[in-house]
Amino acid sequence: MIMKWLEAERLGVADLLEDLTDDEWRRETLCAGWTMQTMAAHLTTSTRTGWRDVLTGVVKARFDWERMEDDRARALAAKFTRSELIAQIRETAGSPKRAPMAAPIDPLVDFLVHGQDIARPLGRVRPMPLEPAQAALEHVLKSPFWGARKRFRETGIPDLPTPDLLMLATGRKLPTGGDNSVGNSNTCSI
Repeated sequence: MIMKWLEAERLGVADLLEDLTDDEWRRETLCAGWTMQTMAAHLTTSTRTGWRDVLTGVVKARFDWERMEDDRARALAAKFTRSELIAQIRETAGSPKRAPMAAPIDPLVDFLVHGQDIARPLGRVRPMPLEPAQAALEHVLKSPFWGARKRFRETGIPDLPTPDLLMLATGRKLPTGGDNSVGNSNTCSI
């Protein structure tokens, strides 16, 4: 079931990226400092990252995971055109390959959340399918990688719709007063 959901999300995000105007393509996502081009580049890595990439990347980034992901996304964004990045996402939409140490559901979490990172600052509505979002949220709340337990340790889990909880659990801020441009304090490498 996860692979079916993941393929649909990858293709949906590719459609969203393809639909962006040139101006929108150059705009920043909810991830501070990441344009749509950088985000698209990051999204190509889930099926193209092996142990060698991780080991050399983390050493170059002085053992900082977020810096490693940021460096890699920026390098790929500079190397490939918009159409090449979107084609790479489409080409591997049904691929079960994932980065080392990633759980089978982690790429789905990535695409669900990053789809919102793309859509929300543009004022676009990208519905998050409930069943995949619930599965992703359950995983994120249990996994030490995503940091949700730490985020909710003091406040507890708020009573919000699943898509909003997933965004909060992965470190995003929710828009206030209808403002979809509220950003995030981290680099969104996850």
